[in-house]
Amino acid sequence: MSLDNLHKKITQSMCHFYDQKIPHKYFQIHKTKSDFKGDYTLIVFPFLSFSKKDLEATAIEMGNVLQEIEEISSFNIVKGFLNFNLSDLFFFSLLEKSFKTKNFGFSSLQNQSQTTLVEFSSPNTNKPLHLGHIRNNLLGFSISNIFKACGHNVKMVQVINDRGIHICKSMLAWLKYGDGKTPKTENQKGDFFVGQYYILFEKKLKEEQEKMKNKNDIPNILREAQEMLIKWEEKDPEVLKLWNKMNSWVYEGMDLTYKKLGISFDKNYYESNTYLDGKRIVQNHLKKNTFFTKKDGSVWIDLNEFNLDEKLLLRSDGTAVYMTQDIGTAFCRFEDFSFDKMIYVTGNEQNYHFQTLFKILEKLGCEWSVNCSHLSYGMVDLPSGKMKSREGTIVDADDLISKMRQDSRNLIKKSNKFDDFSEEEVQDLSRIIGDGALKYFILKVDAKKNMLFNPKESIDFNGNTGPFIQYTHARIISILRKRNNFEPSFNSFDSIHQLEKDLIKIIIDFPNCIQLCKNSLNPSFLANYVYHLAKTYNKFYQKVPILDGSKNEKFRLTISKKVSLVIMRGMNLLGIDVPNRM
Repeated sequence: MSLDNLHKKITQSMCHFYDQKIPHKYFQIHKTKSDFKGDYTLIVFPFLSFSKKDLEATAIEMGNVLQEIEEISSFNIVKGFLNFNLSDLFFFSLLEKSFKTKNFGFSSLQNQSQTTLVEFSSPNTNKPLHLGHIRNNLLGFSISNIFKACGHNVKMVQVINDRGIHICKSMLAWLKYGDGKTPKTENQKGDFFVGQYYILFEKKLKEEQEKMKNKNDIPNILREAQEMLIKWEEKDPEVLKLWNKMNSWVYEGMDLTYKKLGISFDKNYYESNTYLDGKRIVQNHLKKNTFFTKKDGSVWIDLNEFNLDEKLLLRSDGTAVYMTQDIGTAFCRFEDFSFDKMIYVTGNEQNYHFQTLFKILEKLGCEWSVNCSHLSYGMVDLPSGKMKSREGTIVDADDLISKMRQDSRNLIKKSNKFDDFSEEEVQDLSRIIGDGALKYFILKVDAKKNMLFNPKESIDFNGNTGPFIQYTHARIISILRKRNNFEPSFNSFDSIHQLEKDLIKIIIDFPNCIQLCKNSLNPSFLANYVYHLAKTYNKFYQKVPILDGSKNEKFRLTISKKVSLVIMRGMNLLGIDVPNRM
């Protein structure tokens, strides 16, 4: 018996009692709130039209009908809510089903017929990845894992923004002030090395602007960068050589950061290629009158029918804008993968951009445009304030990851619980805890909300944190280690404890939670689900004896083992490792 089967029994019983075919939407069944007695609650109000009686009389007769179902042991009524208790046998069957279901919580689909593309990260080649990129990458990676768990064939992709005036700024600054230095000579990661020259350019530009008498004039250094961009578009050999060299430095550095985050991509797209595809598509559809040309020669599309205004696609000088590149990239991806769904992971400041992109694709006749969606997320800042890349106040991803690992190491070294750990084990555990603290703290927040990342708060072993969940998992493994190779038991010799019920109810919600994350494009539901499970288990551990040698020991060990498996799988979907010893 499963909850779905119980739901069907309740539906059939009510339809039979009222002798009517009652729509599925009328059966609103939820977990009973902790303030009330009961396991699940059925809302009575929708049934008044069938009973033709008042609320109390309807609730009583419905409760009597439910109690005839063998899995339901009792009921109580609180106003318009019918709370009912399930039998111990029913909970035993739920635990057994969850334990014996292969890859519990994950889809059993083997053919992976749905191909889903997830675009995330999409960095610029003029600076290293920063804290904002970390949130982007963690959201993109976790939602990819969640879709995989739901049976989708997932491809993780990124478009690298490797062209434009911002790239030329760092190139020009290196030419003027670099003195032939390289990442190797300075012993620096390539992306960090190049990013310093972008900051230097902005500093020199500001200095020049402050000295200028006519503020409307273009500063010389900016004019030089614009001239370099023109040469790049004209494929000047020297400029292209410099561009390739500095980009290669950045790619090497970024790859190291992705490795630290445990992330890799199935395919990289480059703006330097896809903007040309976009220009060709725009030119072709200009002939079909999908777009129109203004007097200055610029190319636009009219989206007023969608309340989205007119959108520029090619400037008057023929150069492309970001939208042009995104059009070209979308076409390339559909040609490469024939995807069923495409998810773009970007900050919420680009909400309008993607609304516009999807409507442009629709106007271009792309039937698949309706399957494109935007995982929009809020900004992330530190207690010290907002980050600004031009001013060099950005928190580099590598620095933050290193800090979290070092803070974790300091905590481990201060504790006497790890005296028997080798240096290699301490190093590995520092990485697992530090990375887990960072990833969990970011992913537990609703993706749509702005957030403040507090490193000190994130690494606490108490409260809603990654280390708390990791410690709970390690605690369970320690318990199981003391009864190695025990035989699972799916029934208790005494009445089932309320906390045992609570754990089983949370466990069987795991598949629904994964589906909820998929449908909402929001991994925070899974993060908080795992925390709720870990928190409930710790209450269970404190109040219910487990290793007491009683007849119920195997049953409680069985629950413990299932909790550890769900914690591990849930955290792994979020891209977080869990240690077996802490």
